[in-house]
Amino acid sequence: MARLARTAGLTDVQQEILSTVRDFVDKEIIPVATELEHKDEYPQEIVDGLKELGLFGLMIPEEYGGLGESLLTYALCVEEIARGWMSVSGIINTHFIVAYMLKQHGTQEQKDTFLPRMALGEVRGAFSMSEPALGSDVSAITSKGVKDGEEYVLNGQKMWLTNGGTSTLVAVLCRSDEGHPEGTAPHKSMTTFLVEKEPGFGEVRPGLTIPGKIDKMGYKGVDTTELIMDGLRIPANRVLGGVTGRGFYQMMDGVEVGRVNVAARGCGVAQRAFELGVSYAQQRHTFGKPIAAHQAIQFKLAEMATKVEAAHAMMVNAARKKDSGERNDLEAGMAKYLASEYCKEVVEDAFRIHGGYGFSKEYEIERLYREAPMLLIGEGTAEIQKMIIGRRLLEEYRSQG
Repeated sequence: MARLARTAGLTDVQQEILSTVRDFVDKEIIPVATELEHKDEYPQEIVDGLKELGLFGLMIPEEYGGLGESLLTYALCVEEIARGWMSVSGIINTHFIVAYMLKQHGTQEQKDTFLPRMALGEVRGAFSMSEPALGSDVSAITSKGVKDGEEYVLNGQKMWLTNGGTSTLVAVLCRSDEGHPEGTAPHKSMTTFLVEKEPGFGEVRPGLTIPGKIDKMGYKGVDTTELIMDGLRIPANRVLGGVTGRGFYQMMDGVEVGRVNVAARGCGVAQRAFELGVSYAQQRHTFGKPIAAHQAIQFKLAEMATKVEAAHAMMVNAARKKDSGERNDLEAGMAKYLASEYCKEVVEDAFRIHGGYGFSKEYEIERLYREAPMLLIGEGTAEIQKMIIGRRLLEEYRSQG
């Protein structure tokens, strides 16, 4: 285990799980990640390996066939996986947000139907809030679900759906005015629908089309797609929790888990960038000595290591807060903001240490340099995190004057 980013107070089971995951990352992910990423190829063998390890059931309760582990255990596993290849952590993140939302908010029938198969990785989850025109303004969604007898008819276009092609269960947020009078606040008239579908692209069920993969700068391998609903009929028992109007709160609860996940990804990518930077600095010679012997490089390494350690500590704190049952939006927002910003800075410093070779696709740091920016916008931009943090601080420190 590396000197940096250690976590105190882990159980023997947690340590064993993390050791197994790190071994898998070192042997099965790092050697092939850059080649697969350059091809934008879905890492099927890696995903099959994660299934065998039981990682798709990591946080799903034991009664449903999962391992029943904590958010902290999951976040630390994500950190390890992102250290190998960030895209792979994205494949399991959306799965777990949906599983978590089902566990916390689903009806008993919904839990019994989906969680055992999700634990095995047979059902793969994705979730969808964003739309082409709204960005971070979730309250402005225009997709609608209208009641028609014992079904709802969904119409609208969704954007930035991670695992849109490979998933078989998508939690989709739509506006649903049923039972909510005109003038109701937008966030109180939203509903999460559980949409089952076939994997693949094109029309994957009547009224539901996944057009194809969006070509991206980084975060390759994992499929990011649009989702188009045109008269998509969903039975009423597939409203998450069985009651309309709760979708916004359900999604925000899931996104808190997602923000801890993005913070963990930032920690993992930053760790890998530091590893690459400190290794290269000891191999590359200038002016008759390794560049690691130059004070300018030592200062960079010192700053990088400090940022890796600080981001890890904040991520662990946010995960433990959620595990304790307490509200953690402040801590998750802080962790996501700091870890993603520090990740970008650590990756750039490692890139600078590599000099001209950092620009070459032969070197792993080139891939990390394209991956880090996604963390600045995923699960809410830095600006959104600062809004959340600022509002929560004002709640906590409200003036009595």
